Amino acid sequence: MQKINVALSSYGMSGLVFHGPLLETHPGYKITKILERNRKDSDGKHPESILVRNFDSILHDPDIELVVVNTPDHLHYEMVAKVINAGKHVVVEKPFTLRSAHADELIRLAGKKSVLLTVFQNRRWDGGFLTVKEIIETGKLGRLVEFESHFDRYRNYIQESWKEQSTGTGVLYNLGSHLVDQALQLFGMPDRLFCDSRMLRDGARTDDSYDLFLHYPAFKCLLRSSYLVREPGPRFILHGTEGSYLKWGNDPQEEALKSGKFPDSKAWGEEPESAWGKINSNFNGNRLEGAYPTQPGNYMVFYDNVYEAIRLGSPLQVTPEQARDVIRIIEAAYESSQQGKVVNL
Repeated sequence: MQKINVALSSYGMSGLVFHGPLLETHPGYKITKILERNRKDSDGKHPESILVRNFDSILHDPDIELVVVNTPDHLHYEMVAKVINAGKHVVVEKPFTLRSAHADELIRLAGKKSVLLTVFQNRRWDGGFLTVKEIIETGKLGRLVEFESHFDRYRNYIQESWKEQSTGTGVLYNLGSHLVDQALQLFGMPDRLFCDSRMLRDGARTDDSYDLFLHYPAFKCLLRSSYLVREPGPRFILHGTEGSYLKWGNDPQEEALKSGKFPDSKAWGEEPESAWGKINSNFNGNRLEGAYPTQPGNYMVFYDNVYEAIRLGSPLQVTPEQARDVIRIIEAAYESSQQGKVVNL
């Protein structure tokens, strides 16, 4: 494979856990530069890369084709614009930008410069989500009437992190961008929404809980996250005219990456049977009841697609327009919560 020289714009959690291992494992990429302004966390982890201390050393390097902008959210707009103007392709961490107008500007600029622009919506390749998608598309629950998706954590203190320090860094942007993207992939844009976003923890400076109701004419849709869920309920709850499906637990890939495993490991993304969801339904005249196999997840599909888009001209699976629509929903959700009203889209 003709390798793509890639640079990482930072080496925090997303670089260490996600982008670094995925790109290091993929035969189509070579990590050549990693930006760390003060630390050396990437030392020894990517043998073919060099550590740099300023962004310009990446922008001005003619050998670098692709830049991963995985910096704090408020820096995405400015840094992505610089990468595009340098004539390089861009993968930007979610959320794409903090304002949909900025996303539109970047989309126009990428088109003008003829470079690839995409967003790392890796949760499209969670095993649980792939299973939910299959159940809905095959009609195993009959006509869907209720869809509920949760992404909860338990952190009853305020973490010393930029993610909890200011406006535009709350759980709706952080975890909510995953759930919104998944809902839009399943159902498209809703016609209106209502949101209740709150700061529940003592000393909270940004939202740490939300309930987001997306209105679709034929069924109910609720997305929810909270940092005060010590005993989690189901990750997905689906009800249809013929039955129900419930799925507990998060995809195992993140924990595997955190433990030092790489995506080429045996049985990557597979769940043990004890973690499978439960179905109770009638399908094609047969009763479906009990554990329902979870499809294997695979975050590497994202970078497979980016490689094929750059080298072969294949269509992007995560388009910047789709990522922009996620930000449109989040903006409308904050408007709804602040004003206590339903917002039409």
